[in-house]
Amino acid sequence: MALIPQASRFSHDHVFLGASHDENARRTLWVVALTFVMMIGEIAAGYITGSMALLADGFHMATHAGALGIAAAAYGFARRNANNARYSFGTGKVGDLAGFASAMVLGLVAIGIAGESVFRLFQPTTVAFTEATVIAVVGLAVNIASAFLLAGDHGHHGHDHDHCHDHCHDHGHHHHHDNNLRSAYVHVLADALTSVLAIAALLAGRYLGWVWLDPVMGIVGAIVIAKWAVGLMRDSAAVLLDVTDTHVADEIRELLESSDDVRISDLHVWQVGPQARAAIVSVVAAANVSADTIRERLAPVHELSHLTVEYRTA
Repeated sequence: MALIPQASRFSHDHVFLGASHDENARRTLWVVALTFVMMIGEIAAGYITGSMALLADGFHMATHAGALGIAAAAYGFARRNANNARYSFGTGKVGDLAGFASAMVLGLVAIGIAGESVFRLFQPTTVAFTEATVIAVVGLAVNIASAFLLAGDHGHHGHDHDHCHDHCHDHGHHHHHDNNLRSAYVHVLADALTSVLAIAALLAGRYLGWVWLDPVMGIVGAIVIAKWAVGLMRDSAAVLLDVTDTHVADEIRELLESSDDVRISDLHVWQVGPQARAAIVSVVAAANVSADTIRERLAPVHELSHLTVEYRTA
């Protein structure tokens, strides 16, 4: 009777964190710190100068600090629980959950800005142009610094595994979006956009008397921010709902069905991490084709980090 080898010889982990996970986490923490300091500065300056504009912008900055804090916490949670068996396919999608939550916060911010802008368009209020302009310029500088921190080259690194069994690992070198980092970046861009529009409106109000331009710029900024929020929500929701990665699915079909000895009966391809895809491939194949043959033919699909093959003979 043939002896069955120990299952541990074929075991594997399910760590599907992005290649730059820890680097992105550090960058995000720095941005959280910068945003928090700026938030405290604006609120303090608002109380000292009596400027409601500064106070409003400070509390607006607090919402972004909270959203960025969610992004930072998501990186930490994903790393701490990367090997937790409770998560069947690891914690590679925690960032997408955080990205979706941040997108919702960003959407609420856009609605709040639009509502306040419309109100001020019909009921103009006194604006402390000098103080507000100074703080807006400082805020823009902080946002630019934050954007540079988040934007760097994150690399396309991966790890190839020699072993290939019923669950084949092939961590490749293709770059995919980290929706958690993207959410932090979008929040920074949103702040930068509002700062630029605010500076333009404040200067026009101070030197040209165009007080109406401030709320108009607010409405424009709200529309742009809402568009970014919807895009981020759509992309992160697609990952959370295991929407099929059509690029990888098409590549799998092309590799397997280019010959007449294999036909795919069922195929599932979904994202399990920023740079990782999982697939369940059910095939009907000729007698001379084995499950190992299927795996070998799919070796060029570098995005596949977890492959399950269901094999039947024709």
